[in-house]
Amino acid sequence: MVTAAQPLTLHKAGTSRKTGTPRAAAVRHLGPNWYASVMGTAIVATAGAGLPGHVPGLRTACTAVWALSLTMLLVLLTARTLHWAYHRDQARAHLLDPAMAPFYGCLSMALLAVGGGALVVGQDWIGTRTAVALDFVLFGIGTAIGLVAAVAVPYLMVVRHRIEPGQASPVWLLPLVAPMVSAALGPLLVPHLPTGQPRETLLFACVAMFGLSLLAVLVMMPMIFARLITTGPLPLALTPALFLVLGPLGQSTTAVGKFADFAPGVVPTPFEQGFSTLAVLYGVPVMGFALLWLGLAVAMVLRARRRGMGFAMTWWAFTFPVGTCVTGAEVLGRHTGLVAFEVLAVALYVLLVAAWSVAAVCTARGLVSGELLATPSRR
Repeated sequence: MVTAAQPLTLHKAGTSRKTGTPRAAAVRHLGPNWYASVMGTAIVATAGAGLPGHVPGLRTACTAVWALSLTMLLVLLTARTLHWAYHRDQARAHLLDPAMAPFYGCLSMALLAVGGGALVVGQDWIGTRTAVALDFVLFGIGTAIGLVAAVAVPYLMVVRHRIEPGQASPVWLLPLVAPMVSAALGPLLVPHLPTGQPRETLLFACVAMFGLSLLAVLVMMPMIFARLITTGPLPLALTPALFLVLGPLGQSTTAVGKFADFAPGVVPTPFEQGFSTLAVLYGVPVMGFALLWLGLAVAMVLRARRRGMGFAMTWWAFTFPVGTCVTGAEVLGRHTGLVAFEVLAVALYVLLVAAWSVAAVCTARGLVSGELLATPSRR
């Protein structure tokens, strides 16, 4: 399995003495970072459904992509269950690896992304009642896992991991962003709760998760930027992880927009007006910084590509974070009425689809060849 900092220079997988079955042997190096592929696929569906205008066939295509993400999630949950059942030594090693442990936040975000997609587009095929039930289950489990990861991973980093100066990585943001995904997708469930306290409680719980995630990210991001300035570029295979910084930026912008969308009739009038104001006054400057970081990240990736950066599972970082910027631009377009944000949403979505297509094809090729599930070799 390719970890956050490993290039795709692999050997064919062998048979482990502890595997029990060939199928179990195949998942020995299947890490939690694989859930990023589910996140990246689901965001293609939900972001596409919110684009301005009407493109014939787009919603049907988005629903099909969501169905693919649901299938991928079920397959990965099964494979990861086998991983934990037959390869607990490897699973524990992942938890004790500061480059891999943060990816446990991806499990939460994969569950949340697929659950949210069920309400956005999946209900077209499975019906509203089934979509609501599915989202309630995935949102509940995903939020619980995300909150645990937001505490457990930093705890492990402090007391168990041995991190040297200059090792700060955008990957560290993953468990901290998971509650922000809950904050952005939770409001979709508000109309499906009884009126009164249940709706208001869920909405303000999402606001609380927005706050805890945002403040935690603000603590972590200066270390990441300082590492770049003082130590230099990231290793080639890890360079795509720079796109992960876009995740909390785009997702927080989406979250405040969703608060404003679902606040009417749920919270008192002063709060309702405050959420509408926050959606614009917070979202616009944060989106501006997201575009600045996108330019920096693209420049660094092009530099790494010229120096021989090959495919690794870190390429999925090109998908979900960009998708959150699409949804952020969409909510800003609705709340400001500016065509510029609508154009930005479409342009970013084109980038998202292109990135997803490349990552999906390369991943499928690596699975067929066996390289992505082989024993990693370190240079």
